Parts: sequence; structure tokens; C-alpha cells
Amino acid sequence: MRRHLWTGAGLGFVGLGAVGAFLPLLPTVPFLLLAMVCFARGNPAWERRLLDHPTYGPSLRDWRERRAISRRAKKAALLAMALSVAVTAFTAGWPWVLIPLGVMALSGTWIWTRAE
Repeated sequence: MRRHLWTGAGLGFVGLGAVGAFLPLLPTVPFLLLAMVCFARGNPAWERRLLDHPTYGPSLRDWRERRAISRRAKKAALLAMALSVAVTAFTAGWPWVLIPLGVMALSGTWIWTRAE
């Protein structure tokens, strides 16, 4: 039963990652990392498929092996967060812009300080 729950959670995270591939403000790779963790416990064959994926596999393997994020991925993440801050500033205004700004300050700093 636990394997089915882990596999179901992994499929849910893959679904969120797939949506994130088309929506610029929703991240893809973090959801795929969560899916990889779930599949490792529920369906190792699907974990292997994620790791072997031609587009996302290298990022997932880099994170698993070295806790590394490529410079290109770092720049893309920070650009997406900056876009989110700008959209919030223009649509919701003050003080709501402080929320994505704070998230960007904390998570952006964490992302930028990871190995490459």
C-alpha cells in the first residue's frame, strides 16, 4: 500500500512539473526532484526514467550527486522570480509585492549559493 501512495505522490509531482514546463511562474525541476524521491520509494523504474530523461535528467542527476544547480538554471530561476515580483507589483501593488520579493530574496539567495 505504501508503494502505491509513494507512486501516486510521484505522479502528482510529475503532473505539477509538466504544468510548470508551460507556465513560466511555476517551477518544473523542483517538482521533478520531489517526484524522483517518491518514485525511489514507490517505483524505482520510474525514478530511473526521470533520471534518464534527455531534458530534465542532467539537472536531476546533478542535484542528486553533487547538490548542484547549473548557472543557466540559476539565471532562469532568478529571472522567473523577478518576473513574478514585477507582475505582482503591477497587478496587486503595495504591500502585496513584499511577499514575492521576500520569497525571491530568501530562495534566490539559496539558489545562487548552490554549487554549479
